[in-house]
Amino acid sequence: MNMDDLILISVDDHVIEPPDMFEGFIPAKYADRAPRLVSDEVSDKWVFGEGEARSSGLNAVAGRPPEEYGLEPTRLAEIRRGCYDVHERVKDMSANGVLASLNFPSMARFCGQFFASRADQDADLALAVLTAYNDWHIEAWCGAYPDRFIPCSIPPLWDPELMAKEIHRTAAKGSHAVSFSMNPYALGFPSLHSDHWDPFWAACEETETVVCVHIGSGAIGVVTAPDAPMNVEITCAAIKTFPTAADLVWSPIFQKFRNLKVALSEGGIGWIPYFLERADYAYQQHRAWTRPELGGRLPSEIFREHVVTCFIVDDFGVANLDRMNEDMVTWECDYPHSDSTWPRSPEVVIDAVAGLTDLQVDKITHRNAMQVYSFDPFSIRPRERCTVGALRREAAGHDISIVSRGPVEHRLTTVGQFAHAHEPGRTA
Repeated sequence: MNMDDLILISVDDHVIEPPDMFEGFIPAKYADRAPRLVSDEVSDKWVFGEGEARSSGLNAVAGRPPEEYGLEPTRLAEIRRGCYDVHERVKDMSANGVLASLNFPSMARFCGQFFASRADQDADLALAVLTAYNDWHIEAWCGAYPDRFIPCSIPPLWDPELMAKEIHRTAAKGSHAVSFSMNPYALGFPSLHSDHWDPFWAACEETETVVCVHIGSGAIGVVTAPDAPMNVEITCAAIKTFPTAADLVWSPIFQKFRNLKVALSEGGIGWIPYFLERADYAYQQHRAWTRPELGGRLPSEIFREHVVTCFIVDDFGVANLDRMNEDMVTWECDYPHSDSTWPRSPEVVIDAVAGLTDLQVDKITHRNAMQVYSFDPFSIRPRERCTVGALRREAAGHDISIVSRGPVEHRLTTVGQFAHAHEPGRTA
C-alpha cells in the first residue's frame, strides 16, 4: 500500500480545554461556580471550588524540540494552538495525514475525577458541570467537524444510575465512547469485580458505547523508587494495562454483558500474546481450586471478543497480529503528548505495516475504529478526500515547524515528581 493512500483514525489523542469552554453550556445559576482558568506565578490552573487542576497542558509538547520535552508545559501560551483551538487542531491533523481523532480530557481528568471531587459538597453542581463538559465536547469540539472527531463523554462516577442516564443522553447526541477508570478501586470506588457498576455497563451495552480505560486513570503504576528516572515510568507505561486486562477477563462483567466492549487506551499491543497465554495457563492449571466462572470460555476468548486495543509504535505487536483479534486492534497518534508520532505518523505507520495485507492495514488504521465506535466519516466526507495524501494537500502551507520555547522551568525528571503531579487536585 502506498503511504498517501492510507486512511488514519487515531483512537487516542488529547484535548487541552480552552478557557471559554463552559460559555453557553453551563446553566446560568451555576455559571459563577463553574471551573475557571486562572494564572498564578507558576502556571495556568483550573479552579473549581476548593480544588484545582494545576497543569493545563500536561505533556502537551507537540511542536517542541525533543530536548525541551517534559511533563510540562503548564500555560496555554506555551503550547500549540492546535491543543485547545479546534480549527487549528484540524489543520494539525490534516498536516499529519490523520482523518479523525478521539480526544480524551485533560482538565477534567480521564474519567471526570476533577468534577467528582465536588459531588460530596454539591452533587447538583458537579453534575451540571459534567454535563456541560460533555455538551461542549460533543457539540462544540466534535460538532465543529463531525467527520474529524469521535465523541467521547465522561461519566458522573459518584452515582452509577446517573452514569447510566448520562450514557443514554450522550449516546442520543452521537457519542459512542465513554472514558472510565482502569482501576476504580484506587480512586475510592468499588472494584471492577463488584456489581456496583452494573447500571453503567448495561447502559453502555444498550447504546453500543465503548468503555475507554486510559493509562493514568486509576493509579496503577510501576514505581520502583521515588528517585527512579522518568525513563522507568515511560518504559513501563503500556504494562500498566496488564492488571486491568486481568481484572476484566476474570471479572463477571463480560458474563453479564456479552456485547460490551472495553478499550485499553494507550496500552500498546506487544504484551498481548503473552498475556493471553498466561491467562489461559492460569485457567487450565488452577481452575480446580480458584473455580472461575467464565461461562465456558477461555480468558483469551473473552479478551479477543470484548477488549479493543491500540498502539502508537509497536512493531512486535504488529508482527504478531495473528495472536490477537485483528478486528479489535486500532491505531493511535497520542497528539500532543511526547509519545506522539506527530507530524510524521504516516511515515511511521507505513513502515510498521509493511508485512500486512491491504485488508489488515485498512482494519487497524481506520476500519476497526469506525466499526467499534459507530463512526462513519465517509457519510460526510468522500473517501477519496480522507487519505493521507488528500489531507496533506488540503493542509499545504500549514506551519508544523519545530519551535524552541526555551528552557522549561519546574521540569519533572523523576518518578516521584511524576507521582506528585498526579495527586488529587491535579490533572492526569
